[in-house]
Amino acid sequence: MPQKILAIMIALVLTTASLFADKEDKRVFTIEYEFDIQTEKGAHPARLWVPIPRHTAHQKVRLFQYNGNYHDSQINRENIYDAEILYTAWKRSKEPKKLHIKMKIETTPRNVPLKKIIQSSHKNLPIPKDISLYLEPTAHIPTDGKVLKKAKEITKGTDDRFEKVQAIHDWVTETTFRDPAVVGCGVGDAGKMLESGYFGGKCTDISSLFVAFLRASGIPAREIFGIRVGKSTFSKALGKSDAKGFADITTWQHCRVEYYIPGAGWIPSDPADITKLELVEHLKYHDKRVQLLKQRYLHSWEMNWIGFNSARDFILSPKPEQYPINMLGYPYGEIGDDVLNYYAPASFRYQIHAQEQL
Repeated sequence: MPQKILAIMIALVLTTASLFADKEDKRVFTIEYEFDIQTEKGAHPARLWVPIPRHTAHQKVRLFQYNGNYHDSQINRENIYDAEILYTAWKRSKEPKKLHIKMKIETTPRNVPLKKIIQSSHKNLPIPKDISLYLEPTAHIPTDGKVLKKAKEITKGTDDRFEKVQAIHDWVTETTFRDPAVVGCGVGDAGKMLESGYFGGKCTDISSLFVAFLRASGIPAREIFGIRVGKSTFSKALGKSDAKGFADITTWQHCRVEYYIPGAGWIPSDPADITKLELVEHLKYHDKRVQLLKQRYLHSWEMNWIGFNSARDFILSPKPEQYPINMLGYPYGEIGDDVLNYYAPASFRYQIHAQEQL
């Protein structure tokens, strides 16, 4: 069986936002993926695309290695979002297709001070050209029609960028709710939410609505697709682990948001977890605990989570049978011409585990 192990030290990418965290707040997680893809209906080739974590000031990839019985593999960023992806392929065979990935990620809390954001917003600096991609609509994030009309209604009376963010954040967190019946993280179709008037969903749905309103208001914004990896210090609803820091995170995918204020940079936010806290802890929107998290998550992230990419409605490389794909927060795989259901890890045959270094 051919083996290949690749250790990657990805170059540090600093945001322009202010970040602060004490050294004792550093957290280190070991995350392992195990794929055992079956081809039960005869011999078939298989292909697999797995998102790789971003390397940033608040999320440092200390180790990334993989091995398996694939015949081909590559790491590429050949997409318009510069999303880093591990691609592996297996030849026609009845044998199970195996892949093991191990990574070590170091995180620190990410918090941009409100004072800096407000001061930067008042300067009304121009938006850099390299950020303009995140003002553009996509198939799931329209910025015209009912989205534009509602965004104007929500932000009426202000031209200040951050005041618009606050108004949209207030509306989204108060109006949306977590619908546990939605599969996975949801589709994230902001246009359909406005058309239907139904504002229940999961994290991708709520995050995409927030992003659509922001882009329609002239504020660059993007979803960040990732996965929870351990215990939350705020609530078990937002992440947990056992006494040894171990957690089965196979179904813990979670979508967050960043918005951009020139002079302050990319600002972290997470409107969807407000609705999850309400549902799991049986709280109302105006309860103190919900409002505290809402205030924090307007400009911060708790880093018991790792982010992969901000890609929406894009084409993977090498080109798969299905394209463009909606997002890449889950592994994407194919057996022959059939697309595997990444929302069903038991039939896809993958598991993801994480352990925090305590």
